[in-house]
Amino acid sequence: MSSSSLSLPASFGYVIAVAIVGVLQPVVLGAQVNSARRKAKIPYPFLYASETQCEKSKEAYLFNCYQRAHQNTLENLPTFITLLACGGLQHPKIAAACGVVFIVGRALYASGYQTGDPKKRARGTIQYLGLLGLLGLSIKAAISFL
Repeated sequence: MSSSSLSLPASFGYVIAVAIVGVLQPVVLGAQVNSARRKAKIPYPFLYASETQCEKSKEAYLFNCYQRAHQNTLENLPTFITLLACGGLQHPKIAAACGVVFIVGRALYASGYQTGDPKKRARGTIQYLGLLGLLGLSIKAAISFL
């Protein structure tokens, strides 16, 4: 069995910085969810307002939009961090730039969703350009390590 060592490029710090911002983004969204929860008077442990609550209260409906934007960001975080780290092994600056595009796209997605019109979440579609870039860089890295 052979062993190999892995050394990180000097500019891998950019990847780490972008990962930190990516991890902090759901924290900010979570704080927004908590604020929307208070306004809508949705008690814990309920994750979402019921359909009946939403029909009676715009705040309850908005809470669901805030909550869904937050949840979707959490659902995408593991994929993003994994591809960012893998893609950054060989091309850290390009990976970091793709990561910034993804994070900006996530912010646009969340702010669109938080308007109360879920169709406006499409504002964040640019995130997929960043994610596809990271996927390509990760595939390139995987092939080079075979």
